Amino acid sequence: MSPDFPTYAPSEEHEMLRQTVRELAEAKIAPHAAAVDEESRFPQEALDALVQNDLHAVHVPESYGGAGADALATVIVIEEVARACASSSLIPAVNKLGTVPVLLSGSEELKKKYLTPVAKGEAMFSYALSEADAGSDAAGMKTRAVRDGDHWVLNGAKMWITNAGVSEYYTVMAVTDPGQGARGISAFVVEKSDEGVSFGPKEKKLGIKGSPTRQVILENVRIPADRIIGEEGTGFKTALATLDHTRITIAAQALGIAQGALDYAVGYVKERKQFGKAVADFQGVQFMLADMAMRLEGARQLTYHAAIKSERAMHGEKVDDLTFVSSACKCLASDVAMDVTTDAVQLLGGYGYTREFPVERMMRDAKITQIYEGTNQIQRMVMARQLLK
Repeated sequence: MSPDFPTYAPSEEHEMLRQTVRELAEAKIAPHAAAVDEESRFPQEALDALVQNDLHAVHVPESYGGAGADALATVIVIEEVARACASSSLIPAVNKLGTVPVLLSGSEELKKKYLTPVAKGEAMFSYALSEADAGSDAAGMKTRAVRDGDHWVLNGAKMWITNAGVSEYYTVMAVTDPGQGARGISAFVVEKSDEGVSFGPKEKKLGIKGSPTRQVILENVRIPADRIIGEEGTGFKTALATLDHTRITIAAQALGIAQGALDYAVGYVKERKQFGKAVADFQGVQFMLADMAMRLEGARQLTYHAAIKSERAMHGEKVDDLTFVSSACKCLASDVAMDVTTDAVQLLGGYGYTREFPVERMMRDAKITQIYEGTNQIQRMVMARQLLK
């Protein structure tokens, strides 16, 4: 038997990347995380630092000016940024979410036009699928795209769009043939500067307050016909294929949030003294820490395993269980993140409940990972369908 198991062991280059991103995040991102949350402002410092170090969209292939990082490297970048600031981790995560439809289904011209500025850090790319009455039931969307000569005209409103108003580009799903159901949905690239594009007010959220979440409103938005992503009617298929890859990035974000909370809690209980000794000396606390770390590591291994499968699929290999493992890692990692951050608050006691310490922010940030890119109830439905088909 060969002693080499690359699927289960990140390479030396991956670990070097982790160290690089961790040092950058601790120096340039973490110091601003509390203020970003408190002020509900976009983490410009994080964007500047990530762009300067070519870490804002590492997944973009080298042929379009990107770093050409694999899916596991992208996971590690998101994880390490999220360890310092969950809002900031949505910069590389949403850049991937917005661009994967173009990578999977877009024409070569579309890829060159839109991936190149993203790779250079000149633009960010968001993803517009959900609507007010079409969240988990995304196929029930009402946004329309009507062909008019060599243009498409889009009308509708997209909800819960991450980094809306900051991103220059948007992958927008719209109905092109109302009689065909999910097969009547197509995907398009819409630019922020297109006439008729506007944004709703920022949502007032529990967590990830530094990442703006807004409606994207489309009023007679006329775009060139060549901005369609793939063939007409293939948009929903592209959307589902995209989520198979990008649910893994949400798992990565959840891992980072949980790791940040665990690391802080460990440092705290080693320093905090009660009854004449460190809180860490109490067996009940030790068992809590052990369970937190054990479940986190299990989620991490599943996420890395899914990332390897994602990478293989992006290179054209048929990976039959990608849908299952991507749903599984997102669901598990986000559930673990919620549990770990809640326990971290508990370990800090009254201090954990205050904004003077970061774990309450991490607990609030963790919650969204159970909701977006498919609620964990939807993930369980997806996994069951894969098992039963």
